[in-house]
Amino acid sequence: MKLSYYPGCTMKNHAANFEASLLYSMRHLGAEVEELDRWNCCGTVMALAQDDIMRQLAPIRNLIRVKESNASRVMTACSMCYNTLKRANGRVRLEPAVRERMNAFMYEENVSYDGEVDVLHVLEVLREQEDGLKSVAAKVVKPLNGLRVASYYGCLLVRPRTVAFDDVEAPVLLDELVTVLGGTAVDFSHKTECCGAYQTVDRPEIVADRTYQILTAAIEQGAEMIAVSCPLCAFNLDHRQKATRKIYPDFEGIPVVYFTQLMAMAFGCDESVLKLDLHHVSPRPLLARVGLL
Repeated sequence: MKLSYYPGCTMKNHAANFEASLLYSMRHLGAEVEELDRWNCCGTVMALAQDDIMRQLAPIRNLIRVKESNASRVMTACSMCYNTLKRANGRVRLEPAVRERMNAFMYEENVSYDGEVDVLHVLEVLREQEDGLKSVAAKVVKPLNGLRVASYYGCLLVRPRTVAFDDVEAPVLLDELVTVLGGTAVDFSHKTECCGAYQTVDRPEIVADRTYQILTAAIEQGAEMIAVSCPLCAFNLDHRQKATRKIYPDFEGIPVVYFTQLMAMAFGCDESVLKLDLHHVSPRPLLARVGLL
């Protein structure tokens, strides 16, 4: 299986643990991941302003790069990148006037894009294998036995409905992945609540409050770890725990990891792949206790 891959900016720095574990896991599953040539930032929140076509050019340029590579599908892992690329692609496909204006903006010669590329999150790729997640289960060499994981979807995997690849109100795909990896999936009430997103820049107290509500809900259901698919969610739920404790002295910390790190561990990776030093609340003690390190 050959996959065209759009990494996005954060995977190359603050979320290097996300990318390293993703690439390791996909290789273990037999996939050939080919990073896009000449990719650019997806535009993040700027591209989500629906009335501003200019802001949509960044994600569409990436889809043009996919088309130029003769691929018809592109995989991404970051929830923000997925949401941004998918929504921009939807506008091109469904709104002829927007498509015409976008193509007119492009300065390269003979460039046009009509929505030919399909945008997939890596979770969709795993689900769409011949045997679905059974193919993942067959590759597990070190089950996550004893690890109780709450999967946090946040906003961008399930909103808006037009980009969601799971149930909007009660998504289960991440939970199912945890289960086939040998862990115990913990359902909790705040799995699709917003983490506060970019409020973390100028209103960190809002994010600290959201972190408290989300993580406490998971802890109360017996979770020992949170799995995420968004570098911004990872930052807010992990790095903002110190600020959370200042507001809520009773707050209990909990490690936050990327779901791809869980995959890589279950597939028998070396600890170097996990890059645990990038975590504010270290998962190392918990992972050592359950025999995964």
